[in-house]
Amino acid sequence: MSQSLAKQCNEVKERYDTCFLKWYSEKYLRGVGTADNNECTELFKEYSQCLKVALKERGIDKLLEEAREDNKENDAVYLGRKK
Repeated sequence: MSQSLAKQCNEVKERYDTCFLKWYSEKYLRGVGTADNNECTELFKEYSQCLKVALKERGIDKLLEEAREDNKENDAVYLGRKK
């Protein structure tokens, strides 16, 4: 598995990746689990929070927000999201 964008997030990313791959192959693909309800959700939240801090420290968070804002209409069309 690949490393995280931020070194300080590597451990939680590895735990999340391991959990997700196990859940996906052993439950989701067999119709036992659902995307909305899986045991890796808390690890994903922990990893996501770690990344948010790292992105903010590097100023990347603002670039992501700008890109999301610039592509709102495309997202609405191609991803079925509301504007």
